[in-house]
Amino acid sequence: MIKTIIFDFGDVFINLDKTATIRELSLLGKTSNFNEIETVNNQYEIGAITTPDFIRFYQGLYPKASEKQIINAWNAILLDFPKHRLEFIQNLAKNHEYKLILLSNTNELHINWIKENITFYNDFKSCFDAFYLSHQIQLRKPESDIFEFVLQQHKIQPHETLFIDDTKENTNGASRLGIHTWNNDPRQEDITNLFTIKSDLF
Repeated sequence: MIKTIIFDFGDVFINLDKTATIRELSLLGKTSNFNEIETVNNQYEIGAITTPDFIRFYQGLYPKASEKQIINAWNAILLDFPKHRLEFIQNLAKNHEYKLILLSNTNELHINWIKENITFYNDFKSCFDAFYLSHQIQLRKPESDIFEFVLQQHKIQPHETLFIDDTKENTNGASRLGIHTWNNDPRQEDITNLFTIKSDLF
């Protein structure tokens, strides 16, 4: 029986355009430093580098770009947050039937954008028993230590836990610890259909 549900944020609640940042950056110039970009992006997601240092890195790659252009390109991935998904998690929270946890790979710039543009962000956050952002806990999916951290922090059992994420490598990471998973396809599936799609677990 599932007692705890762990949710991803992007493409589970807020819609993303995962190609947007690369597309917007390409308008600012050309670079072939892709390995370094991935390394720096991952460091930023675990809070290992500051936002000013992160922006300076990208300005080094795109010297003609302003700070605002870099930030806008970085945040271009973020789209809308459909209200029906907020209502879904609010109703779930009211029932007090499950422990609800959010576990997101994210960063300071993205969260700042969300706080400024998603008017009900605080209402959304208040639905969860715990709200973990990778840059704040210095851990990121799909590494096993982030899932172990959540399990230990809340004294929950893997076989009583469901983890929902749109990225296959993340759900694979959770599965290796015995956690039930739903690798949702945001093009065809919606979190509001959770109890229909994963009815075998409830």
